[in-house]
Amino acid sequence: MKKRTVFFIVEFTFNVVLLSVCPAFAQTISTSSLLDEMLDRSAITYAPTYVCKQASSYDRAAKSPDENWFANADASQFVRVEQNGDSEESVLMEAKGPGAIVRWWVTAPHYKNNFYVYIDGSADPVISGNVADIVGGEQLCGAPLSAERSRGRNLYLPIPYAKSVKVTCDNMKEQGNLYYQIDYRKYPEDAKVESFTKETFLALKDKIAETNKALLEPEVSAKKGEVQGYGRHVDSEMTEAFFDAFKIKGPGAITEIAVKLSSDDIPAATRNLVISISFDGKETVWAPVGEFFGSGVGINPYKSWYTEVSDDGVMKSYWRMPYQKEASVSFINYGSSKVDVDYQVYYVKSPWTEKSMYFHANWRQERDIKTIGGNGTKDWNYTAINGTGVYVGDVLSVVNPVTSWWGEGDEKIYVDGETFPSHFGTGTEDYYGYAWCTPLFFDDPFHAQPRCQGPANFGNTTNLRFRSLDGVSFTNTLRFDMEVWHWEATVVDYAVATFWYGLPGAEIVEGVGPDRSKLGEEAIAPVDYNLKYSFKLDSFETVGDCSAGSLNVQDMKGFENNGKFAWKNSRQLWWREGNAGDKLILKVKNIPAGKRTMVLGCTVAKDYGRAQIFWNGEKVGDPLNLYHADSVERREIKISVPETSGEDGLLTVELLEKDPDSIGTMFGLDSIIWE
Repeated sequence: MKKRTVFFIVEFTFNVVLLSVCPAFAQTISTSSLLDEMLDRSAITYAPTYVCKQASSYDRAAKSPDENWFANADASQFVRVEQNGDSEESVLMEAKGPGAIVRWWVTAPHYKNNFYVYIDGSADPVISGNVADIVGGEQLCGAPLSAERSRGRNLYLPIPYAKSVKVTCDNMKEQGNLYYQIDYRKYPEDAKVESFTKETFLALKDKIAETNKALLEPEVSAKKGEVQGYGRHVDSEMTEAFFDAFKIKGPGAITEIAVKLSSDDIPAATRNLVISISFDGKETVWAPVGEFFGSGVGINPYKSWYTEVSDDGVMKSYWRMPYQKEASVSFINYGSSKVDVDYQVYYVKSPWTEKSMYFHANWRQERDIKTIGGNGTKDWNYTAINGTGVYVGDVLSVVNPVTSWWGEGDEKIYVDGETFPSHFGTGTEDYYGYAWCTPLFFDDPFHAQPRCQGPANFGNTTNLRFRSLDGVSFTNTLRFDMEVWHWEATVVDYAVATFWYGLPGAEIVEGVGPDRSKLGEEAIAPVDYNLKYSFKLDSFETVGDCSAGSLNVQDMKGFENNGKFAWKNSRQLWWREGNAGDKLILKVKNIPAGKRTMVLGCTVAKDYGRAQIFWNGEKVGDPLNLYHADSVERREIKISVPETSGEDGLLTVELLEKDPDSIGTMFGLDSIIWE
């Protein structure tokens, strides 16, 4: 294949004021110093002295790749249960030596129990309260340090301890189940740590509020330096076209990159156009711009601490990228269409030290991964690294051809030769900070779902998780695998960009990480931003998507009550999370001529709502009230309609204000019969 390469290289030398960007590593580690570290973008660029571990409720039946490796009973798995006076407490995690809890994630159907945090062997908890109030609630701090996002509850307030920590919960008999992950740091034994106390916490009230504000304004704290802006396009006639955004002498650090694309096919451009960055003569960044900026396929607006995409299509990166001698930024168009690129690169002059690390971003993709319905298929490798560094995040883009949940799989992170992962998660969406396969948009400083095409979990989904205090440090090796675990036997596409810092010499393991010989082919593979899909149940199917909420096909076998209530083919079209005024349009086929009565097979339950039916745009029948307090049942509801002609028709369901006693607005339909 013929290849033409064109370089535009411009070198810059400035008399720039030397900024003191070496992090002020605290002599004593405290909640205050850790909050400073969280907001200091340079801190993560220096080789760490901590080790990051994780405690979680992963299924303990998973012993090894040869024994129950994809076990999935990930709720309420504890270290042990112990008696504390009259109370029985389950231990979620405990650790000896100096350290700090730096990230919590929990979810459950409800929260009827309490958390207790015991520090330095004290019999009295320094933190206690309802699970939902502590993690994701307002008890310790507000959003975004503590917030619920798409049913996942997260807490990023650092909780340091000098000697030990133990986290427990009570009342599990009434609670029933609880999913959790707790990431924590282990410091060297001689580290000086000021333990979290109620007094020190209260004294930090204003600082916590300032931290929350700063995390929502990443552009303010990026500390922009000099800027060079250009607007050149990548020539579509070239198989590969390169141009350098800039090449600058060091020592220094890139502080921000801003890019806006113009193309006839923006979704394809976000995958076909690759950003390549080299530091001191070695390329360490190679990733499609969509994944590099966290957008995935297409332009999907959101904001995080390290990246953001605005409504006008500008994509920004705030990762700090140090270099000793020089740095260059390039864009490569592997596609066949012209892409205009407007960009700005900000940088500062800053010192390079023996602890300074290079920024890395790698990407890989695999198409048509065959899944095993209801079981783990394989561990899919995100990355494998040799050297010393810290893993700081990833952006996962998935293409799912069905509505069923694709992300039941757990993350498994092995550090420095571990044979069993020190990070063993409870589900892909749990790793990304949400829960219950929720297909709704959310964004937060350290995790987001910029896109879930839908309906339900169908189509293109992009999840991201970035790390700050919970960066995973490694001295020799790191390997990150994610289970591919789907509820159906189908095929899925996975593409991931991984982000990490490494001391000179750290690099991706050949044959385990991305195959560089195939990256160009993978980037140019066709992408479809809006996959076409329609639900088909018997004689009707959806026309487009519902105007709001999520749509899925639900298996009703568990509700049939020994055959008393039998849904047709034991399934229904299930509409959730809609509000009054939202609409669902169904195309109805195979309608016999001369019929005047339409019989809807509807579901009634305590969390179902009220709806008005329209036939071919005309209101028909009285409003339906599908609330039923006692059980989940199927009912046939007859509605008079104009005499049918035998042609296909459109049935519209419009949600109304729900019954005052109902706890939801759901709508379910399994069949349409004509009389």
